[in-house]
Amino acid sequence: MQYRLNQKKNQKLSVLGFGCMRFTRKGGSIDQDKAEREMKRALDLGVNYFDTAYVYPGSEVCLGKFIKRYGCREQISIATKLPHYRVKQTADFDRYFDEELERLQTDYIDYYLMHMMNDRQSWNRLAELGIIEWIEQKKKSGAIRNIGFSFHGGTESFRELLDAYDWEFCQIQFNYMDEHAQAGVEGLKYAGEKGIPVVVMEPLRGGRLVHLPPKAAAEFSKMPQQRSAAEWGLRWIWNHPEVTVVLSGMNDLSQVEENCRIAAESGPDHLSKKELAVYDRVLREIHAAVKVGCTGCGYCQPCPQGVDIPNCFSSYNNSYSDGYVTGFREYLMCTAMRKDKSYAGLCVGCGACEKHCPQQLPVRQDLKRVRRRFETPVFAVARRIVDMVMRY
Repeated sequence: MQYRLNQKKNQKLSVLGFGCMRFTRKGGSIDQDKAEREMKRALDLGVNYFDTAYVYPGSEVCLGKFIKRYGCREQISIATKLPHYRVKQTADFDRYFDEELERLQTDYIDYYLMHMMNDRQSWNRLAELGIIEWIEQKKKSGAIRNIGFSFHGGTESFRELLDAYDWEFCQIQFNYMDEHAQAGVEGLKYAGEKGIPVVVMEPLRGGRLVHLPPKAAAEFSKMPQQRSAAEWGLRWIWNHPEVTVVLSGMNDLSQVEENCRIAAESGPDHLSKKELAVYDRVLREIHAAVKVGCTGCGYCQPCPQGVDIPNCFSSYNNSYSDGYVTGFREYLMCTAMRKDKSYAGLCVGCGACEKHCPQQLPVRQDLKRVRRRFETPVFAVARRIVDMVMRY
């Protein structure tokens, strides 16, 4: 296993982290024995970062039982998350945090995140409730060692959040399909410039970059380096020196073995120019079904009405390449699960975006297509539920 340094705390973190969201379930509950075998093997191979969250059903409890059984608390860093969108009053900070400590059978959290905090306004709301003072108290007592946030949103929102507080780490979705989506490579580099460790989630797009279209897979198979699609995907991320930890939701011992091997063999700037070039060819095949030719450059932003145009188009395209449910879930998460909404239906047709689009896309027309595809009665109901949950 290789390790990268959290320079803010001089801590060594394994470049591969164990994502505890996708444990195998049996009869609706997590298969505890199987999950523990997988986590123990990862631990033996050098993985020391385990990521969970309050809202992952049974995950924190499962990890807590594992830690108690093997007495490995001091060997690992636990990352878990505050469901800030459920917080209605200051007392909720302690209510959720104390429950997480109980589930995890510990008295401190190494890496604590604001879960899915997608815009500056969400942080401002928490600040008004006293989150900054609460964090300071928890850090002073040692109950929280590092504070950060996980993010699904656009690059500019990410930069604003990074600048809003003295964060000690952050977590973003990043892979070779999302190089210019969500926080993107620009956000990654910005965090690197600020010396903020970056944890990467969805490195293989929830399996999308493992099960490639035949023509895309054929491009990898032509390379002299014979690697699985998963290995190509992981190596691309570890090629970026700004990345500290890559999370993988491993739920099979073979995945643990393979990912730990890849982690041991990869490193910053280790891919050759020829190897990097193959990703462009693979992406061309993946995007063959793309409906909107948006590159995610962001020149159309900011929209006067707040529409997150790049993420609207990204979700729309993904609904064809990855399946409607995946695209719809991403659309809801990136445009509606935030205080300031950013979905396509907010567009008033002013055309400001089209004046700046390098691809000369008919943005207004394409946003109508997005709205017709996603903003169904189901979306309206889901948005109302989100509003009720996030209302304060």
